[in-house]
Amino acid sequence: MDYLQLQSSSAINGKIKISGAKNAALPLIASTILAKNNVNISNLPNVADINTLLMLLSNLGAKCKKGLHSVEIDTSKLTQTKATYDIVKTMRASILVLGPILARFGHCEVSLPGGCAIGQRPVDLHLKALEQMGAKIEIKSGYIEARAKEGLKACEIIFDKITVTGTANIVMAAALAHGTTTITNAAREPEVVQLCEILNQSGIEIEGIGTAVLKIHGNGGELIDMVDFSVIPDRIEAGTYLCAGAILNKELTITNAEPKHLGAVLSKFEEMGFGIKTTDTTITITPAKEIKPTKIVTQEYPAFPTDMQAQFLALATQANGVSIIEERLFENRFMHVSELQRMGADITLNGHTATIKGKSKLSGADVMATDLRASSALVLAGMIAKGTTNVHRIYHLDRGYESLEKKLQDVGVDIKRLKE
Repeated sequence: MDYLQLQSSSAINGKIKISGAKNAALPLIASTILAKNNVNISNLPNVADINTLLMLLSNLGAKCKKGLHSVEIDTSKLTQTKATYDIVKTMRASILVLGPILARFGHCEVSLPGGCAIGQRPVDLHLKALEQMGAKIEIKSGYIEARAKEGLKACEIIFDKITVTGTANIVMAAALAHGTTTITNAAREPEVVQLCEILNQSGIEIEGIGTAVLKIHGNGGELIDMVDFSVIPDRIEAGTYLCAGAILNKELTITNAEPKHLGAVLSKFEEMGFGIKTTDTTITITPAKEIKPTKIVTQEYPAFPTDMQAQFLALATQANGVSIIEERLFENRFMHVSELQRMGADITLNGHTATIKGKSKLSGADVMATDLRASSALVLAGMIAKGTTNVHRIYHLDRGYESLEKKLQDVGVDIKRLKE
């Protein structure tokens, strides 16, 4: 098993190129189930979750020709409609095949995803919406069995809470439904927006893209002629590397980025005293005279993203004063706190709120990653900790960050990947 070893880094400079967004690529890959043609996807991140979903499509009968950052997918001869446990258990996002398979074939079996380290993310909102569209759903032996013999029917869906994967799943299902489906309280994340835009360009009329109310005009069950496309930049990866510049208080530029997707994150950097300079595709963070404490509340887009909470918590240990971070989306997303405390961070937890007293002098230690974003927070802390930091269980990190150690090495961070 691999782990990352870091030594304290005093200098960092240069540029880091941002990869395509994993969370945009996953639903887009699933949407090719709706296509009758070969689909070429570019700017694809080379990370474990992408490879897992492509393996799932291959098991269903698709042909996937993958390059380093691209893939050509042909689902025209898809034969299987069962997504088995052995793949779904490794990645919750596998549930994204439920909507498109059901819409295309009128039946499917998808294993229930397992638990998640950062908290429960139940699929009941997905299932309730599909039942409203006429699907008959049963849970048998750990599988969701769904049937819609006459095809899915359009309806009005109101999500009780905002769900990114739920919105994506129902948008894909509604694309082939009979009539116009309205989704109220839809997720507005850029990753959902791109899915809607690609389906729209592929002949499925969708109104309200980027708003909380979507209207999807279904085509009655016909497979679509899907356009080729490039995956949007990963806003969370971008924010993570900007945190690397910030925690060392050095200038750092990221390229192949989309500043418009990072409004709330960039505002927090400026609030903490850092300078931010942007172009259409680059973001540069410049040093703060004094790193100021901050207050963060995680919420759905366009507010501050939960996927940046861990990284900013690590950064807050270097602020001069008390920062408060409230996590409103996932109940277990502070598991990295105990690992940061082992490195000397002064953090107090009270329910869903973390209070961070800075500035802390961190010391290197053996720490264990508990989830994807926690992994990157421990790497950030290891960059400034005195002595050696070993970050274990980085298979979490490999799910969503492409060549993280290489990208950091290229700008001067003392980091290397080793074997246990």
